[in-house]
Amino acid sequence: MTARAADRARYDRATAHLDAPVAIVDLEAFDANADDLVRRAGGKPVRVASKSVRCRALLERVLAKDGFGGIMSFTLAESLWLARSGFDDVLLAYPSADRAAFAELAADPKLAAAVTVMVDDIAQLDLIDAARGDGREVVRVCLELDTSLKLLGGRVRVGARRSPLHSPADVAALARAVARRPGFRVVGIMAYEGHIAGVGDAVAGRPLRSRAIRLMQAAARRELAERRAAVVRAVRAVVPELEFVNGGGTGSVQHTVAEDAVTEVAAGSGLYVPRLFDNYTSFSGRPAALFAQPVVRRPGVGVVTVLGGGYPASGATGPDRLPVPYLPEGLRYDPQEGAGEVQTPLLGSPADDLLVGDKVWFRHAKAGELCERFDSLHLVEGDRVTATVPTYRGEGHTFL
Repeated sequence: MTARAADRARYDRATAHLDAPVAIVDLEAFDANADDLVRRAGGKPVRVASKSVRCRALLERVLAKDGFGGIMSFTLAESLWLARSGFDDVLLAYPSADRAAFAELAADPKLAAAVTVMVDDIAQLDLIDAARGDGREVVRVCLELDTSLKLLGGRVRVGARRSPLHSPADVAALARAVARRPGFRVVGIMAYEGHIAGVGDAVAGRPLRSRAIRLMQAAARRELAERRAAVVRAVRAVVPELEFVNGGGTGSVQHTVAEDAVTEVAAGSGLYVPRLFDNYTSFSGRPAALFAQPVVRRPGVGVVTVLGGGYPASGATGPDRLPVPYLPEGLRYDPQEGAGEVQTPLLGSPADDLLVGDKVWFRHAKAGELCERFDSLHLVEGDRVTATVPTYRGEGHTFL
């Protein structure tokens, strides 16, 4: 029996009492992935990206481990909810226009001490000030650096379109503007190199593309390391008491922490290891989060139909954004139908061994987005479900 077949047998036994659709997290795999992130971080703390987890119980579990510290959140409302729940170091990774939440933040000393907001434009400071109302708490601010690689005088850009702050002078100028403004304090810098951390460099069946990605990423790492160090020097000249410099992601942990200027690294997807993280030469993880759909039809030889399953991930549309049929091995989508809203035909010889009511296990393309489809995660240890915990959705929160 292969390792994957053994996992399927375990998951089927563990969830035999549960009807599909159902989502699980294999705790042995989850913990092993967490340990690997800490190893790769080389002694620098790993800040957990909550959007890749979206489950308070699992955030608590990973933050209880040595080597992890703090949360990187994705909305301001989520940040305040987590702070009220007892998480005392929450870095909001994206600028917000949530005026009501800013009013709460500025009026509550506990929230203001626990939450740091992201800023890359003076207009964002204006919005916060306009939303303050009577709140006079000092708002903790992190400045975001654009990490994209610009070539040919800026005519070619590699990387996400995030912050407008690209040079050390850009970031230092905003730091001075914040420092002069009552009610704000710069405490950190963030620089997320998504074109390195979030792009696999070993694309199956695409050796030339994989080599091109590796060459691009090597050049981008060199350029960013030099520029990020210069940015930190420039900002520390304005804000000597800077608390942290955050960078990286699951796919770049060991490279990012090698920079002296970086004090911590962010990661989250590496805990669940969704399918988009199979294509890396620098690390490998164990799939920990899966969902199962039930077989409801057997249309013919080599075909079964499962209920639902059309859970595409965000990003540029394409086959790589679909969940992948994982267990039993050897199933594939019908190219004429793909992953359907209500039903999904699956092709392949393993279909002939599946009966109505059996489970087919899938891996989502991304990590935390799976939790927007399920209100609970069943935690599996060995061949037993040892706990069932709510996702954000299960606690009544759909922040985005």
